[in-house]
Amino acid sequence: MQFAMQYKGAYSDSLGSAVCPFYCSYSGYKDELLWGAAWLWRATNDASYLNFLQTLGANDATDIFSWDNKLAGARVLLARRTLVDNDKRFESFKQQAEDFVCRIIPNSPSSSTSYTQGGLMFKLAESNLQYVTSITFLLSTYAKYMSASKYTFNCGNVRVSSSTLRNLAKQQVDYILGENPLKMSYMVGFGANFPKRIHHRGSSIPSKASHPQAFGCDNGFQSFFYTSNPNPNTLTGAIVGGPNQNDGFPDDRTDYSHSEPATYINAAIVGPLAYLAGSYSS
Repeated sequence: MQFAMQYKGAYSDSLGSAVCPFYCSYSGYKDELLWGAAWLWRATNDASYLNFLQTLGANDATDIFSWDNKLAGARVLLARRTLVDNDKRFESFKQQAEDFVCRIIPNSPSSSTSYTQGGLMFKLAESNLQYVTSITFLLSTYAKYMSASKYTFNCGNVRVSSSTLRNLAKQQVDYILGENPLKMSYMVGFGANFPKRIHHRGSSIPSKASHPQAFGCDNGFQSFFYTSNPNPNTLTGAIVGGPNQNDGFPDDRTDYSHSEPATYINAAIVGPLAYLAGSYSS
């Protein structure tokens, strides 16, 4: 952390075309510093991290949480100290976390989040489910904190309780798993209807067992990438980029913005799945 504090800057400033344009740090570097310091403070209770958090100046409002922009995640994590531990030093982070929530939930006067007709949160056209799973993770986490402290707050005239956030999180998870206009599960291998032509080389090229001959780096395109046949290998559990703003999904492996799975989609849904499973089983 000392190195990061001393040599501030976005990693993509050094790496350039090796990571850009797909993985540039468009949000800058302060969110990474806030995120890192928040976790180190949680792990160590070292006052130097708290001092750093309070003087960093990472105060931009946000309505997104992703691999690139971690501000909302850090604020939800830090808000726990006020909500659960009643530590008023973190009140400003709680207020920022609630500002984020108010930008997400439907009917909030400060909402900046669109929803499809089928009820899916819609942020950006490319790989939208990465934002849905990440934001849903924060909603379920904040719902847990609110439930523990029996806390509610207002977004304008809209009362927000832990149930408000839990119900919205469940709606998003249910949509991903098949409760949507297409009755399509966007988790590969889950349910009767799921993406069959995902943008994933290991899934779309036959295994060595069924095709012992080797492929060159470019040999798979004509035979397997551009074909309309289903992928020969099922990448069970992978969540793809998801439907468009009209709840449509072409199931076309050449359309990577909708058919490509990614760890930053799957990783974030683990929390909501565990939270909802625990909530409804009890």
